[in-house]
Order: sequence, then structure tokens, then C-alpha cells
Amino acid sequence: MSSDAILGANPDDPDQTVIALVDDDRNILTTVSIALQAEGFATRVYSDGEAALGALLTNPPDLAIFDIKMPKMDGMELLRRLREKSPLPVIFLTSKDDEADEEAGLQMGADDYIAKPFSLRLLLARIRTILRRSDARRPLTVTDALDEPHGEVIERGRLHMDPARHHVTWGGKPVSLTVTEFLLLEALASRPGVIKSRNQLMDAAYPDDVFVDDRTVDSHIKRMRRKFRSIDNTFSAIETLYGAGYSFSDG
Repeated sequence: MSSDAILGANPDDPDQTVIALVDDDRNILTTVSIALQAEGFATRVYSDGEAALGALLTNPPDLAIFDIKMPKMDGMELLRRLREKSPLPVIFLTSKDDEADEEAGLQMGADDYIAKPFSLRLLLARIRTILRRSDARRPLTVTDALDEPHGEVIERGRLHMDPARHHVTWGGKPVSLTVTEFLLLEALASRPGVIKSRNQLMDAAYPDDVFVDDRTVDSHIKRMRRKFRSIDNTFSAIETLYGAGYSFSDG
């Protein structure tokens, strides 16, 4: 199943957002495509990376969702070849045991990942957040500035966070965070020294009452620390309070 046609497109809305889905699982393609169209998005669907690559480059959508494990060309290779020519926002769909692939994909420029089986509500929330972040990277017009509220820049010691542009630096060096990691860090750094429980952090990172396991927060915090320590091996600003949660220290 592959198509260059835009499914669910509204001919009266030339600015309609287009999402490309690349997965060899027909059920996922159908289910996700229908869900996205119900939310007002248009979709293009592809059953493998080879079928998708040319179309993504010649007629790019606004965002793409890739499965990692596909025949002919898997999601990792598709992302690698796409990133040679395009900054298109990409979300990976992964299996729960694909941590190594997740790390590699994020290093190659994926914007976020969601583990299967996944909540459609969570996927929709992530799509909207990434589209907002992507749109914020372009120069703002006067209308944009009036219509779109942007979070204030956060300065905490060596940390600099710009929520409007999804940009993070530590000691002047850029740190590439996923949307989930960014939202967790923003929740912590916005109130340094205050202990945030896992439930509070889940509320910050997973809107719309999406259920996630407590350990998901722990996994993201662990991965985020590793990213900061890759540029500063003394990084210790995210503190664990056992039995209580996490806090951010700007000292």
C-alpha cells in the first residue's frame, strides 16, 4: 500500500497540514490515517522506505511518521538519506526493546519517538507540539507574534531554554532533546529546587490525560542526563529524590 495522493484533503483549504505515514503494517497505516483525517490533517501513506523517499524529497509533507523496522529500506536508513537533503520533522514508531535504535535515530535528527503499542491521543499531541516547534523556527510576522503565545526563555545557571524554538544549550553548547525530554526539563527548570513528582512530570509531558507508566519518566530523565553528560561529564543539575521525584538545581 503506497500512495502519492493526499488522503482526506480539503480542496477548499490549501494550507491544510499534510502528514506522511511510512509503515509496512497496513492496520497501522489505516488506523492512524483515519485518526489524523478526523482531526483535520491530510495524509499520504507508504508501505516502505523506498516508496516514500523520493516523494518526501520532491513533494514534502509538513511532518512524517516512520516505523523503524520495514522491508527494503528501514526507517533508520530512510531518515539518514532524508537528512542529507531535508530538515522535515520526523517521529519514529518503535518497539519497546528498540532503545539502541531510538538513540541512533535521535542522533540522526528524529524529532521524537513513540513506542508501540501507542495511544493515538499521545501521537496527536506529539504531532501538534512538533508542528508548533517547527513553525516557531521560521521568522515571526507581526500577526504571528500577536496570535501565538510563546513561553519565556529560561536561564538557570549554565542552562538556556527557548521554548518558542525548542532550543536548549548547556554552557553555550547545544543539547538536542526530544519534545518529551524538553517538556520534562522545562517543568523542572521553571521552578528550580522544587521537587516534582512523577505524576506532576507526566502531566507536563503527556497532555490530555494520556496514560503512561511511571518508569517512562525515569527512562526519559536517564536519557536526558546522558545527553547533558556527553558535553559536560560533571552535569548534576537534575537530582533524584528517591520516593519523591526529581528537582532541578541551578547552583
